[in-house]
Amino acid sequence: MALTQTTPGIDVRGPRFAAWITTAVLAIVLATNWWPLLAAQAVIFGIGATRGPRHSPYGMLYSRIVAPRLGPVTEREPAAPVQFAQFVGLTFAAAGLVAYLAGAILAAQVLVGFAFAAAFLNAAFGICLGCQIYPLAARLAPTGRGTAA
Repeated sequence: MALTQTTPGIDVRGPRFAAWITTAVLAIVLATNWWPLLAAQAVIFGIGATRGPRHSPYGMLYSRIVAPRLGPVTEREPAAPVQFAQFVGLTFAAAGLVAYLAGAILAAQVLVGFAFAAAFLNAAFGICLGCQIYPLAARLAPTGRGTAA
């Protein structure tokens, strides 16, 4: 399939770029237990989850600085699964943040470790766990249809 300007979706390299940054940030959190950095990453996940991957700070960095230096887009993916993956990351980061603030360091490290593993899988191998879960979550989500009284 030839890509055109109207081809929907996002450049697959963008989420992988973001995953590399996320992997580095979460590795620092795991090594230092510096919860303010985890809070910042949670905010970034939140922006990606609510506004979409193109509007997250890492997505904007990719599109404005990195993408213009790369060759043309050869592969795209739908944005919705990536946005859902950001929500999953937000969930783990927020839970880890709560655990850090409650003094449950081991629980926080486990939660951050799960997010780190997911980010690393996406960055290194292109395996987006949140994207894999997305079809199931989309099927289970209420659609609002057929609920008329």
